[in-house]
Amino acid sequence: MAANKRLIKNTLIRIGDKMKKKVVVGMSGGVDSSVAAYLLKEQGYEVIGVTMQVWQDDKYYEGMEGGCCSLSAVDDARLVAYNLGIPYYVMNFRNEFKKCVIDYFIDEYTKGRTPNPCVACNKYIKFDELLKRAMDLGADYVATGHYATVEKVNDRYVLKKSKDSKKDQTYALYNLTQFQLEHTLMPCGIYKKEQIREIAKKIGLAVHNKKDSEEICFIPDNDHGSYIKRVAPNKVKEGNFVDKHGKVLGKHRGITYYTIGQRKGLGIAFGIPMYVIDINPLKNEVVLGGEKDIFKNKLIAKDLNFMPFEKLNTPMRIQAKIRYSAKPADALISAIDEDKVKVEFDENQRAITKGQSVVFYDGDILVGGGVIDSLH
Repeated sequence: MAANKRLIKNTLIRIGDKMKKKVVVGMSGGVDSSVAAYLLKEQGYEVIGVTMQVWQDDKYYEGMEGGCCSLSAVDDARLVAYNLGIPYYVMNFRNEFKKCVIDYFIDEYTKGRTPNPCVACNKYIKFDELLKRAMDLGADYVATGHYATVEKVNDRYVLKKSKDSKKDQTYALYNLTQFQLEHTLMPCGIYKKEQIREIAKKIGLAVHNKKDSEEICFIPDNDHGSYIKRVAPNKVKEGNFVDKHGKVLGKHRGITYYTIGQRKGLGIAFGIPMYVIDINPLKNEVVLGGEKDIFKNKLIAKDLNFMPFEKLNTPMRIQAKIRYSAKPADALISAIDEDKVKVEFDENQRAITKGQSVVFYDGDILVGGGVIDSLH
């Protein structure tokens, strides 16, 4: 317990300037958001717990367990709130979630791109729609269980990587605005995951050993192709596999089933390893090639957001991640215009994918990021 108190004391020191304020905590029913609510209450905040109802079809989600969209998450979050002695509400975000996350998700795949639904959810739902409703309740902040920290550097709010590098979630938070960052708390960012579980266990939370959710929350079986086929069947059409010279190699199930770099699940045997190297939505074609064809070192990114500064005025050396699970790689970014940058990596990167986010770091500081628009 003494170690537990020391952890909490350290948190108090780091964010002591934000004491005695009201905060709405987005509670998913998992251990991270549950401990976030506990830590903030211990720090003197007036805490309100909220679970965002985003599921579209209750019958479809009845059997889904553990995800932040699941019906069981409400029961877990409500019990945690009761044990912590904080008010708790379930708020309906179904329309907003469908428009900003699900419709975007489907639209991107039908355009031959691979979307980031968690990035969209953070930008438009958790730190926009939830923040608006929190302020309607008189709250000063929203808080989540994300593994990241918000700090102010030279009059600008920035995100810094979590103490737990394996759990760091800054990649999915790169497009938060200055206003959103100013009104956001992420108390879990200075802890390691095992410390969060230890705190949860010591204060008697049943979710202390709850499994982390890793799949897309509204696709419990992680089969995005079948999901799109089920909810938007008219947007999925069979087409041709072709090589990079346009030669037809066979039939595919629909471009929504595939992503750049994919080798498994092609549904056709070639005798040699073949990878998805491009997707052409206009021709409804999936282009296949060898492994060497999926390595590139240049990309163009759009829909930019920077944190330490408003815009990129001069070329900058950074480390860039081209997907959530990627290791940061050394690169040079340079502005093309107001909303596009060129990213040149020192070494070739595997399976750079249009539609995914590319996120820039300077050490532990998240510089910004954008959406991968084209490859070179």
